[in-house]
Amino acid sequence: MKRNVTLCALCLAVGMMFAANSIAGEVAQGKCLEFNAEAKTVKLEEYDTNFSKDAPYGKTTGIISEFNCSKAKIGAHPEVGDILRISYEVDGSTKKALKIMDVTKQDLRKK
Repeated sequence: MKRNVTLCALCLAVGMMFAANSIAGEVAQGKCLEFNAEAKTVKLEEYDTNFSKDAPYGKTTGIISEFNCSKAKIGAHPEVGDILRISYEVDGSTKKALKIMDVTKQDLRKK
């Protein structure tokens, strides 16, 4: 009986782990090209994840993406040239930002 309860608990834990991963959004990081507070949009030149001493935030991929940030939680106010990390979800052809972190102003590597 104890073995069955343990097995059920393990199956439940694994199921919860897979459910949590399916809820997670996409993430993009790169240089802010434009932040329009009135239109509530952000244009971002996306970076890759190949970090190095010369490119601590990654290198440019050449991809320019636009995000709707009307409902996003925004940390420090982004400015052109800042490195941003954006958590977003895709809704049709629109990328809706969920959270925007200004990595330049909130650099955790220095702490």
